[in-house]
Amino acid sequence: MKKRTFLVRTAATLALACAGLMLNGCTTTTGAAKPSSAAVKTEIEQGAYNTLERLYKEVKGSRELVHKANGVLVFPNVVAAGLVVGGEYGKGVLRTGGAVADYYSVASVSVGFQAGAQSKAVVLLFMSREALDKFRNGKGWTAGVDGSVALIKVGANGEIDTNTANNPVQAFVLTNAGLMANLNLEGTKITKLNL
Repeated sequence: MKKRTFLVRTAATLALACAGLMLNGCTTTTGAAKPSSAAVKTEIEQGAYNTLERLYKEVKGSRELVHKANGVLVFPNVVAAGLVVGGEYGKGVLRTGGAVADYYSVASVSVGFQAGAQSKAVVLLFMSREALDKFRNGKGWTAGVDGSVALIKVGANGEIDTNTANNPVQAFVLTNAGLMANLNLEGTKITKLNL
């Protein structure tokens, strides 16, 4: 059993390392300048704005739900990559009261049949002040451990299913094909970035 645990942890570590290299891009150029903190923030904020605009166009009632939230955390580009063991990573911005509050990263590891890479956008809505405060005051936050996340579903009429839109933390997940309805965010780790 110890050997199996070791192998799974080693494979997960390797998968995250490979995913990190893929996400950061490999370069043979020495002395290449890293983007400034301001440039990274601007890129994240622009991506978040574009993600929300796309969400508003594709899902009826989403604009109203977002405006009711105490906090909106948008990860515009979460990239997943792997072969048997995979990893996901992305950067996002938390907005409260219409203004930028903080920047965060999201990461998760999965084991199972998978191959290739894909990207998605994740929008988390903190509907209650209590849920938002718990998220912001922690040293890290894991979906399913520190808070339950309900994936919002769209009904047959193309509008938000109000039966699934009543949890303290709710989520939309968008891919190129549109809104995802059958995804589990449990175990996804969110950490504050120092930008």
